[in-house]
This record gives sequence, C-alpha cells and structure tokens, in this order.
Amino acid sequence: MKLENKVILVTGGVRDIGREVSKKLAAEGAKLAINYFGSEAQAASLRTELAAMGAHAIILKGDMTSAADVEALVSQAVAELGGKIDGLVNVVGGLVERKTLDEMDLDFFEHVIKLNTTSTFLTFKAAVPHMSAGASIVNLASQAGRDGGGPGASAYATSKGAVMTFTRSMAKELGPQGIRVNALCPGMISTTFHDTFTNDNVRSNVANGTPLRREGRPEEVADTVSYLLSDEASFLTGVNLDINGGLLFS
Repeated sequence: MKLENKVILVTGGVRDIGREVSKKLAAEGAKLAINYFGSEAQAASLRTELAAMGAHAIILKGDMTSAADVEALVSQAVAELGGKIDGLVNVVGGLVERKTLDEMDLDFFEHVIKLNTTSTFLTFKAAVPHMSAGASIVNLASQAGRDGGGPGASAYATSKGAVMTFTRSMAKELGPQGIRVNALCPGMISTTFHDTFTNDNVRSNVANGTPLRREGRPEEVADTVSYLLSDEASFLTGVNLDINGGLLFS
C-alpha cells in the first residue's frame, strides 16, 4: 500500500472521478478527508462502501468556493487525522452550463471561474501550511484547458487553463519546500459530466477518433492520481499530464 498512513484531502470526492479517487487512495492505505457539497446520497453510499473496506476516512460537507468552508474542512481534517496533510486532490469543479459569448453574462463567467479556479486557490491557501517535504498536490484540470473546449465551454476551458498555469506556478513556489504540484488533464472520461453536457453522437465521434477507440474510465484517472501522490513520482512536479487515450498530444 504505497500511500499507507498518508493523510490526504480530496475535494469533490464522492461522485464520478472523485469517488474513484477516494476509493483508490483508501485501498492504498491513505487516511482520507473527503469533501462533498450537494451530493448527500452519494456521500452516504461512499461512507458505507469505505467502511466495508476498513478505510480510515471522514466525509465532510463544505462549499469549496467559500474560504470559511475550506478552512473548516482543513482544520477538521488536521484535527481528526493526525495534525498534518500529506496530499491534496482538487476534484471540485464543473462546466455548469454550455453558453456562448452572447448567452453569457458576467455573473455566469465569474461563477465558473470561482468554481474551478478560485476553489483550487482556496484549498492551497488552507492546506499548504499543514504540509511539509514529501507532500504532493494533484489538481484536476482538463483537455479543455489545452484546446479551448467544445461549443459553449469557453468559461470552463478558461478556468481549467488557469488551473494548469497555477499548477506550474505553485510547483516552482513550493518545490523548495519539497512539496510537489501536478495536474491531470482528462479528455473524454465516462462520467455524469458527459451524460449531462455532451450528446451521444459527439461522445461516439470523440471515442472513435481516439487512438484507443473508447472513452476513459474514472478508475483510470484515479490510478494516475494515486501514482502522482506517491513516492514513485518523487521527481515529477509542474506537470500537466494528459489522460485522453491519445486524442490530443501536448
């Protein structure tokens, strides 16, 4: 178990990719503080699933766009799991709605930026003071941050591009402390995100245009998160790693 006894905070950790990340890290022996906000039923079912695994995990509700909620989450995690944080995984985020420039207003644009980018900044501010050499942070960016996203996804793509740049900046700033910072840029992963925002024809066309001829699976993203958090990736920092089946090369 390559993450045994490491204290890891996972934001947005009860649905889709976040849920698979939480399960994978638990299986690798981590002590987990898992955040959720609106997914009560999924949080309850994950709590049951992790208990059956014998995992050491607490599941806490909080809005990661609220500085007060982020501080409360980190404080409780530190208090209950051993006084430190060894890892942070920022999964919180979303497209919200597909809107063209004509359809967007300032409130919508700022809401998407806050959800995807500001939330990441806030967790860094709260968690990093509890980290020391050997700690690792993984942000969830997106292929959209590289290629501008699909129709009506400009705000989302912009926010994820900012996450990618913030990842590089924090890798430089925190590297001298021995803290690594990386990001994943998932392409078409089979989740409720695409069930909601991408029609079946587009999904089929994207999958068929991918060298591996399929969508990715959330557990494949989780496996990569686990690797980046572990000492096996000890000389990787500032990386925005594509995980898209070869659809886009960076």
